[in-house]
Amino acid sequence: MAEFELVVRGGTVATAADVVRADIGIKDGRIVAIGAALARGHREIDAEGKLVLPGGIDSHCHIEQKSSLGVMTADDFFTGTRSAACGGTTTIIPFAAQHRGMSIRQVVKDYHAAAEPKAAVDYAFHLIISDPSAEVLGQELPALIRDGYTSFKIYMTYEALKLDDRQALEVLSLARREGALVMVHAENHDIIAWLSEKLLAAGHTAPKFHAIAHVKTAEREATHRAISMAELVDVPILIVHVSAAEAIEQIRSAQGRGLKIYGETCPQYLFLTEDDLDRPGFEGAKYMCSPPPRDKANQEEVWRGITTGVFQVFSSDHAAYRYAGPEGKMKYGRNAPFKKVANGVPGLEVRLPLLFSEGVGKGRIELTRFVALAATNAAKLYGLYPQKGTIAVGSDADLAIWDPDREVTISQAMLHDAMDYTPYEGFKVKGWPVVTLVRGEPVAEGGEFVGTRGKGRFLKCDISPAARPLGRPVTRFDPASGTFR
Repeated sequence: MAEFELVVRGGTVATAADVVRADIGIKDGRIVAIGAALARGHREIDAEGKLVLPGGIDSHCHIEQKSSLGVMTADDFFTGTRSAACGGTTTIIPFAAQHRGMSIRQVVKDYHAAAEPKAAVDYAFHLIISDPSAEVLGQELPALIRDGYTSFKIYMTYEALKLDDRQALEVLSLARREGALVMVHAENHDIIAWLSEKLLAAGHTAPKFHAIAHVKTAEREATHRAISMAELVDVPILIVHVSAAEAIEQIRSAQGRGLKIYGETCPQYLFLTEDDLDRPGFEGAKYMCSPPPRDKANQEEVWRGITTGVFQVFSSDHAAYRYAGPEGKMKYGRNAPFKKVANGVPGLEVRLPLLFSEGVGKGRIELTRFVALAATNAAKLYGLYPQKGTIAVGSDADLAIWDPDREVTISQAMLHDAMDYTPYEGFKVKGWPVVTLVRGEPVAEGGEFVGTRGKGRFLKCDISPAARPLGRPVTRFDPASGTFR
């Protein structure tokens, strides 16, 4: 009788700490042995000449979610997780999004109903807080945090979602008390709104003006303000989808002062530019997201943030709105002004191949750093480690087996989401996952989905050590005594 249900044999196993040649023995969905010349398995995968990496964790993606403009994303939990699996990602963390007036508890219940029958890989939920009422802050959020929803996102822009500074301070204070991690979309709403009004009044409606309205100054100022509030309350925060060198410098400076400020960036800021928004006709709408892609020089600053450790997380921010059709970029017409175009680009399936090819393949980052950005750091930030995000005895057998020499030209025809375009059409990459396992079961092989709808499991997140405050009384206001102490 075979000792293992599955053995992944002869591959180069990489974690965020080490790279070794080893076999991996799997039983009951977990890794039970790592070593040389393991006993035979009931099933075997020959990984000779391949890399065996922890399955990716995409900790920022928008799945089956309605935007503030009322546009539904193209991907539901099946097509989104199918796409994830084919790109080497085995866990996603999308957002249960509260719109104003809604009970967060009901939002979470509804999101579970959407995910459970469809998800093909494992998943956890972040929360989006747009209405931090007394009931939400006093009852719903503390209870949800204890139930395993330990991270939530707040917005500093978008009329229907943004919090003012006082509301943000209340949320940050709750996060400190309960041990949750707050993610911040940092752009100055009033700067963007003022510029948008002036541009539209002058007849500047094309997609390219979205990038002008979302000026880098707005991102820098909001990033600085978010960091200042977090420092006041003494709570860690994660600044998400950072695009601009000026915002990167704010994060780098805060980290240099010893603050627990984390950074996240995304493929669109390494591989797209503001020139893409100026494509002929309405084509630029395909590349609209917030913050927008910047210029070529700025791309190098984002790479520098990755290589120097300013960024802990590399997520897709997959917000997939189809180009054509009633629910998509053209919902309000082919010539809709930029303020009426759904913000977001797809990228879930290509996130890891792009980073591997241009990062590891071009010598910008080590393989261990790739694993950290792809999976391990997110697992640690969001309380899923070591169940997820690493290859270790006792961890879930979530693995992505990569052919580092496989050359692929990205096209929408080869992808597995529900989109009608990819902004990375024609990009050539070297290195692609050829087998993806979730808890020891194949979900993708040879570029095709082989998983099962509804087999993904919901993951409760623990309180993460990353969310613990520094404990610097000199910077923290104590409401009980009315002093800074």
